[in-house]
Amino acid sequence: MNSIKYVGKQLRTYSVSEHFHEEWELIYCTSGQGEVVFENQTLKYSKGDIVVIPPRLKHVNQSAEGFTNIYLTLSDAMLPYRGPKKITDENELHILRSFSEAYFYFNSDIVNKELVLSALGSLIVSYVIVYVGKDGTSEIVEEIRKSILKNFSDINYKLDAYLKSLPFSYDYLRKLFKKETGLTPHEYLIRTRMNAAQMLLSGTGRFDFSVNETSELCGFSEPLYFSRVFKKRFGCSPSQYAHRFDRVKPKKKGPVGQMIESDIDN
Repeated sequence: MNSIKYVGKQLRTYSVSEHFHEEWELIYCTSGQGEVVFENQTLKYSKGDIVVIPPRLKHVNQSAEGFTNIYLTLSDAMLPYRGPKKITDENELHILRSFSEAYFYFNSDIVNKELVLSALGSLIVSYVIVYVGKDGTSEIVEEIRKSILKNFSDINYKLDAYLKSLPFSYDYLRKLFKKETGLTPHEYLIRTRMNAAQMLLSGTGRFDFSVNETSELCGFSEPLYFSRVFKKRFGCSPSQYAHRFDRVKPKKKGPVGQMIESDIDN
């Protein structure tokens, strides 16, 4: 799910002929400007823009002055859009950092690099969903999703209480959310927490946290329960997972709770 299949760079380029991919393609413009031309739509872009292209959608990328970019393809991406989208990175260039790290890991010889790439794929998909907004989902489903992304790291977050506070029946919301996202609200919450844990334990978040600290930062009050959920999803304990990255994790240490918004979606 949200698996990065390929990451590449284009140096100064003026035209990419018509083509399509079997997977989602995301193009981050690192310099210059241009336009991606589809059959019924043209998206103009410049430095700091990301063009998101659904599978099997034919397109041409062209520019009069030339462009450079980082591009990647994602399989099984949980993106609810039927057409292409364009988003713009913030001034802090959070998304560029994720693309750059994906390029580094994809082209490295690091053992188990696919684990980091999986975490980065989920992070990038989360960025796209947050930046694009609710296109493709109903307003109430998007409201629930934003609540989860904002509060998943809070140990005291009560998803059931939040759902019951909305002006719809609990069962209706659960069924509607699953219909539009493929997951129930609780499954989405757990997946979000697990993606965050995976990123922190692999060192992608740029801090070296212990398993207990990671459990707390991902919204779990009980480390043992966190470990059971993590092992069920990834097939190994959190400590075993973190050990795989001992040689490549940055050793900078930050205080517990000092989370950087660019590292964990909120």
